[in-house]
Amino acid sequence: MANSILSAKVMQNEAAAIAWVEARVWPQGPVCPHCGGFDRIGKMAGKATRIGLYKCYQCRKQFTVKVGTVFEDSHVPMNLWLQAMYLLCSSKKGISSNQLSRTLGVTLKTAWFMSHRIREAMRVVGVEPMGGAGEVVEVDETYIGRRAIVPKGAKGWYNKNTVLTLVQRGGSARSFHVDGNRLDDIVPVVEANLKRESAMMTDEAPVYREVGKAMAAHGTVNHGQDEYVRGAIHTNTVEGFYSIFKRGMKGTYQHCKEKHLHRYLAEFDFRYSNRVRLGVDDVERTARAVKGIVGKRLTYATSHK
Repeated sequence: MANSILSAKVMQNEAAAIAWVEARVWPQGPVCPHCGGFDRIGKMAGKATRIGLYKCYQCRKQFTVKVGTVFEDSHVPMNLWLQAMYLLCSSKKGISSNQLSRTLGVTLKTAWFMSHRIREAMRVVGVEPMGGAGEVVEVDETYIGRRAIVPKGAKGWYNKNTVLTLVQRGGSARSFHVDGNRLDDIVPVVEANLKRESAMMTDEAPVYREVGKAMAAHGTVNHGQDEYVRGAIHTNTVEGFYSIFKRGMKGTYQHCKEKHLHRYLAEFDFRYSNRVRLGVDDVERTARAVKGIVGKRLTYATSHK
């Protein structure tokens, strides 16, 4: 495994940080984010020129590696961005905006916004269903926080946000903020994200019975009867994921508005799916997060919606 700490030069020097990001976003060389060209691109030079500025001679436009990414229009130096990404990627239960603000020497507002942009970079889009022949995927739901709109007279889980998670044993995790634990909330998500050749493991909740019939196998444990393991049938893997997620949300972040929950889920999914046990150290995890910056924009206004 490679050195798990980014070099001091990359962390402290903006030019070195930009070069590090360019090598991961453009492994084959600069690509114009405006027209997609890569043949006629030149690097701009001069004392007054911004660091990492290029010009595309096909569309005649200038750009940096920040254009068309979550970093666009940010005045935060790239080395601070990398420090923030490294801290968020290497902290098992996350890092609060207050701590990030103190560590980086930026305002709390800037640290909060940086955190959300990084979570957006961690968000995986357009992925194939999980599992497959011979693979085991555990599915479960949990409840956290308080819903923004609570039905009148609602009690119990109705007051909380419902999170549905699929965890492939020895593989990745995928979590969703769903409306509740009814058939219409759970089944479509499971069907869209789980290959039919998979063996699905759940608890005794009736909502999983119907979708379980379409899978290669469906094993259940009855938590209501204090049954947690029966041979290879259990949901301990997804429960372990939830234990880390809840410790992070309650101990580190403490409060999360419902409209931001999907980004926090993306953060915990990303770290779990790129963990040390899968051969991914802190530097490689940061590099993978950097690769996820492309094609995503998150303005201060939209981050509040």
